[in-house]
Amino acid sequence: MREQTWQRLRTPRRRSAVAASVAVAMAAGVLAAGVLTPTAASAAAASAAAKPDTVQQGLDALVRQDELPAALATVKDRKGRTQAYTAGVGDLATGAKVPKDSQVRIGSNTKTFTAVVALQLVGEGKVRLDEPIETYLPGLVRGAGIDGHRITVRQLLQHTSGLPDYEGDIDEATLQQRYFEPRELLDMAFRHKAGSAPGEKFEYSSTNYVLAGLLVQKVTGRPLAEEIDRRIVQRIGLRHTSFPGTGDRSIREAHPQGYRQEKPGGPLIDTTELDPSAGWAAGQMISTNADLDQFFTALLGGRLLPAAQLAEMRTTVPIADSGAGYGLGLISRPLSCGGVYWGHGGDIPGFETRGGATDDGRAANIAVTQIPADGAVTRRLEQVVDTALCR
Repeated sequence: MREQTWQRLRTPRRRSAVAASVAVAMAAGVLAAGVLTPTAASAAAASAAAKPDTVQQGLDALVRQDELPAALATVKDRKGRTQAYTAGVGDLATGAKVPKDSQVRIGSNTKTFTAVVALQLVGEGKVRLDEPIETYLPGLVRGAGIDGHRITVRQLLQHTSGLPDYEGDIDEATLQQRYFEPRELLDMAFRHKAGSAPGEKFEYSSTNYVLAGLLVQKVTGRPLAEEIDRRIVQRIGLRHTSFPGTGDRSIREAHPQGYRQEKPGGPLIDTTELDPSAGWAAGQMISTNADLDQFFTALLGGRLLPAAQLAEMRTTVPIADSGAGYGLGLISRPLSCGGVYWGHGGDIPGFETRGGATDDGRAANIAVTQIPADGAVTRRLEQVVDTALCR
């Protein structure tokens, strides 16, 4: 659901491929000298094994120093080789290990899936990006300073509509137990005044994506979950990605437990089972880090959208002064090694996820099993993503 980075910006094992390449290079150097003795080979292997894996170190620090229950990641290099990582404890009650590349709730990464379906409909000529949402959902978008005649589909997908967010009206305890219809979420949002005029500035609001989900359903005549499954999940073979059905509070495959804390220093409360309907088109989905790597790589590679719609998706507005930009359900973030990566990220009680992919095929996604209370911890999580993509 809420991508908490926006709030903060406004205020803001196995050997790695790198280690393996070191071993090969060292061995090759000895061969070039004409001799590869057992001692030299052993020294080369020991040197490679001793080289620290910076991704693992980053996850370990999130657990040890930032006191998150668990962290897990999957990293893919340019050649498609993947490596999964874990740190911490998967279940505080039993002490069980974190299952590698297991399912987690992916929160606002769901927005990218919803945006892809909406843009597919644009490519099919069924939706126009610069058409008012009133055309597709007549009479629905109304409130103080809110008029669906003045808000375009593009502005919804890019969070420049000025629409107020409903999420502040739902506390975490209620969210865990209660089912919400999409129209209920809109009713909560439209009790508030518009935050700004349409097109004036970027203001992150999950209300935009509830409307985008309703748009998809109105145009296709099918449930949003079915369209995401047919048009994305099945199309590119995401084996562990799903949009939970009505009343489904479980994570069905292997997973770590997710936790929330009602106040700093308070006990961790298991929030793994919850009703994710308050997220819906903005944050309801479940996936794995590897599936997210595959999804963002396929998206950037042109397997999900025509070139024209992908270009629209990648046309961004600035997110404050962070250096990041928001497109149509897709975020660009700068890399310390140059260039950018494209992804989203998301928070929902119990889980925070960050990651994305580069144009040359690198990908990394990381999840932790508690939403950090301190924005500095989320920034360190994003630094681990940067480390994974830049090594």
